[in-house]
Amino acid sequence: MKITVKGNPVTLIGEEMKTGQKAKDFKVLSTGLEEAWLSSFKNKIKLIASVPSLDTPVCDLEIKRFNDEASKLSKDLVIIFISMDLPFAQKRFCQANEIKIVKTFSDHREADFGLKFGVLIKELRLLARAIFILDKDDMVRYIQIVPELSSPPDYDAALSALKGLVK
Repeated sequence: MKITVKGNPVTLIGEEMKTGQKAKDFKVLSTGLEEAWLSSFKNKIKLIASVPSLDTPVCDLEIKRFNDEASKLSKDLVIIFISMDLPFAQKRFCQANEIKIVKTFSDHREADFGLKFGVLIKELRLLARAIFILDKDDMVRYIQIVPELSSPPDYDAALSALKGLVK
């Protein structure tokens, strides 16, 4: 799949996810440097947002919006943001911006998430801006890969898909 960065095409590598398939388990690092897996969130509905870096204006707005809006939907929902940022930078960002509900993880070490979900940008070794919604059984119910990296996601579409699962 192709996306653009400031209008220039880049290549996404890894396995392309499709709705209706079971998500593969992946390994990332928490802000405390502990390994975490998708399987760490069993029996939860998961909104997983991959972003290039929390320290950019679009990502900053995205994490704050999901922290405020999506977090109110259900106690069975976990909101996960994954980037290539180092865990230390993610921790500092969350503390500085009072992000207490969204969980942030780093894929910098192995790009395991990026490759298993098909959102690793070959030319930059960053993650594409994407949203994946998984049900409690880790079945992929919604995918949004934003065509231009510097553009925000379609919040309304993602929140609508999420609301359909948490009824």
